Amino acid sequence: MLLHLSAMTAPLHLPALSALLAAVLLVLVKAQLQLLPGSCSFDQDTCGYTSDPTYASWTVNDEGRFITADSSFMGEADRAVLVSPETEILEWSCLRLVYQITGAGSLQVHLRPHGESFDYTLWMADKASDSWLIASIDLRNISRAYQLLMEARPNQGPGNSIAIFEIHIIPGYCLECNFEEHHLCGYSNQWNPNVNWYVGGSLARDPQSNLPDDHTMSNQRGHYMYVDSVYAKRFQEVAKLVSPMTTTPMSGCLSFYYQRNQARGNFFSIFTRDQLGHYEEIWRPDVYATSTWKLVQVDIKAQHPLEVVYEVAFNSPRGGYVALDDITFSPQFCHTETEPTFDPSVANCDFEESLCQYYQERVGGAVWNRVSLRPNIYRIGDHTTGSGSFLMANTRFTSRPGYVGRLHGPYLPGNHKYCVRFYYALHGFRKIDNALALYIYDENNVAQEKIWTVSEGSRDMWTEMEVTYQKPMSTKIVFVSICRNFWDCGLVALDDITVTLGDCSVTTGPLRPPPGHCYFETGDCGYTQEKKSKKGHWLRIRGHTPTSYTGPKGDHTLGVGYFMYIEASHMLHGQLSRLLSPELRGSVGPQCLTFFYHMYGSGTGTLSLLLQRGDSLKERLLWRRHGEQSISWMKATVDYDCSTRHKIIFEAVRGPSIRSDIGIDDIVFKKGPCKDPGDSISYSGFSENINEIEY
Repeated sequence: MLLHLSAMTAPLHLPALSALLAAVLLVLVKAQLQLLPGSCSFDQDTCGYTSDPTYASWTVNDEGRFITADSSFMGEADRAVLVSPETEILEWSCLRLVYQITGAGSLQVHLRPHGESFDYTLWMADKASDSWLIASIDLRNISRAYQLLMEARPNQGPGNSIAIFEIHIIPGYCLECNFEEHHLCGYSNQWNPNVNWYVGGSLARDPQSNLPDDHTMSNQRGHYMYVDSVYAKRFQEVAKLVSPMTTTPMSGCLSFYYQRNQARGNFFSIFTRDQLGHYEEIWRPDVYATSTWKLVQVDIKAQHPLEVVYEVAFNSPRGGYVALDDITFSPQFCHTETEPTFDPSVANCDFEESLCQYYQERVGGAVWNRVSLRPNIYRIGDHTTGSGSFLMANTRFTSRPGYVGRLHGPYLPGNHKYCVRFYYALHGFRKIDNALALYIYDENNVAQEKIWTVSEGSRDMWTEMEVTYQKPMSTKIVFVSICRNFWDCGLVALDDITVTLGDCSVTTGPLRPPPGHCYFETGDCGYTQEKKSKKGHWLRIRGHTPTSYTGPKGDHTLGVGYFMYIEASHMLHGQLSRLLSPELRGSVGPQCLTFFYHMYGSGTGTLSLLLQRGDSLKERLLWRRHGEQSISWMKATVDYDCSTRHKIIFEAVRGPSIRSDIGIDDIVFKKGPCKDPGDSISYSGFSENINEIEY
């Protein structure tokens, strides 16, 4: 949540100067004592912050007080990265960043845990402003040291710069505020021509005012927020006070104090608002008026970024006022009847070992069956590994010419928004009507709604689908496949079902990968080509490759997304292409690297995975496959250790014919060792048992 500093202090009546200065000094001293390591005002120096020498340098203003990254002084560099000293914060804390973007550019804040290769993006902004802005960023308590990175990317050209005025890290949550500081903790008033939230309290107020004393200090020196109906002109004019946007998952008890001085002249409600602008009311008062400060405690579950909106509506200019103060947050729920945050992963299943918590109706015989397929060149394997198990619905599994197959999932609590992701594949259907649909069933096992049905699209390949739904009651998802008669039906395959909390458009997924994951859907993730003479190139493409009888029909991530591959028709026999990862810092302990590869075609060459340390010319072979492997995307799993800076290289060598396309997709680095053995068989060449199909 951003707040213009120039507008932080709402209009106040003229104060007794000495008393006001004393109060301000008291607050500033108190705030200064609470600052944690990593804070900096750039008055005298940079407080241990340094510029990453790999990129352009940040420059301290000649008069102090702020630090800047200006495109005019960055040369060919496209960014400047400011790195904090290494520090440890064992308790939840709030980073408040005062910054300004001039012209065009962006500013990002990253967290770099000690001993890990990848940084975690906490926050970003890319909107220009003619004044200083404030960002509030929650920092979770972690058990090891870390650094903060401020990455500025001003656009090239004159007049583009990023400046940082102040970095303050304080204990507590960014939602918390007593409104005693000038920046109001990043809370902002959503401006309305007639009714707005103002700063109340202090000795500056009108003696005739009926507004209350501050709750924090229990006197006239303190401050709070209030909204008054005196300027309301139309029916139900609304004033909104908006909290900073949460930046990390959090659940617990939100507490605050409020006052209302009119019985029926106003409406006061608290909402949460997510990134998509969806509102959900979480509280409204049970009494009309309070002559003293009243404590309110309400439980919230913020699994994804959201704001808390304090909303007041007035019926008339005589609607009174509402005052708000001392907002706090606790990670423990305030009401014992509040259910703990639910983990919907009980509905996840990759069908490798069993049906998990899914089951089917067995009337007329089982329609859905778990099948497996050995790697071969004629039929696609499962989506999880290429050689594992998946579910299939087919008339051959039943004794009738047609069927209705229902696959039921476990029950999930109501009043949650769920994102359901799954992969499906179709083969041989003349008509796809009712081939596969997703329903929501209630606790009485009655279908409430069809939320998805398959549409005409690609055949014989795994396609990802994601669906968001929310119901007030307990529900379960049910996959339904209907075959009217034998001649119109084919095979329906289902794999890798995942259910998470939140809207699919804002949850982590193929289009929003976490650190260390590259799906090539939005770009090349910083991977680069080694461009030398007599070498080919890796190409980023979607859809099928142009040469027949080689290459995949689509990517592994979505089925209709992007992947990297070599086009053999553009290369000569023996030529190679090398794709280099961004430089990795190295990590303490084993590292697990997984990726999917596609090696289909009678002339397929070799795919190798190499490790290159620092600037060394020596490379270590980690993994290799040669020749045609499968028509499916196959999963590779590689354990390796490297505590120093290094790069991972994907090297593809073109085979003896143009049917030698090689593809890679879905590269994932994570802490090791690898739990899933995946493709750990150290063979090279054609797969054995090429036609052995286990179903």
